[in-house]
Amino acid sequence: MSPEISNLLLAWGIFSFGFISIGPNILAIIGTSMERGRKDGTQLALGVGAGSAIWATLTVSGLTALITAYAGIVTLLKVFGAAYLLWLAYKAFRSASNSDATISKPKAAKGKNLFFQGLAIQMTNPKAALQWIAIVGLGLGANAPLWVGLTLIVTATALSILVHLVYAITFSTQPVILFYQHSRRWIEGALGLFFTFAAYKIATHRN
Repeated sequence: MSPEISNLLLAWGIFSFGFISIGPNILAIIGTSMERGRKDGTQLALGVGAGSAIWATLTVSGLTALITAYAGIVTLLKVFGAAYLLWLAYKAFRSASNSDATISKPKAAKGKNLFFQGLAIQMTNPKAALQWIAIVGLGLGANAPLWVGLTLIVTATALSILVHLVYAITFSTQPVILFYQHSRRWIEGALGLFFTFAAYKIATHRN
């Protein structure tokens, strides 16, 4: 397997596991789907997906330009990305160790124009920016071909739209929330292990 494919697989893994770690975007979709129905939740989810596309494009294009001009910045990105993933691992392990943590019913988005509300939620989500810096720090090197960055953008956009739509459709009922609460500690523990592994791979990765 080529280094580019290997890096992409791990980058996709980091991006995919981020969907399991509940953030403001997913909470808004859950709350809207439960209170206002599947249609409104879907509109919000599409807006969040569009925000992911913008974050992916801005981060990949911007950091690729920096990497091209200053190859040494890859080391900085690796350190920052590994530190961020270790922080996520710490949060996941801490949550897994807390038997009392539960998810209360999130608040639904208000008003109309839910697509643009979803877009705004994702564009103001600091987790999205930090996650993409970690992903790009792993997936792009000083000599990474153009197709790697384009593949990251296209696949991440499609995956974001798909997964957020699944949240909107699935979390229309209370039983799904109860199932997540029942399995939460196992899920958080698995997240902690994965983020620790990903941090190690970034720290030891050679471009």
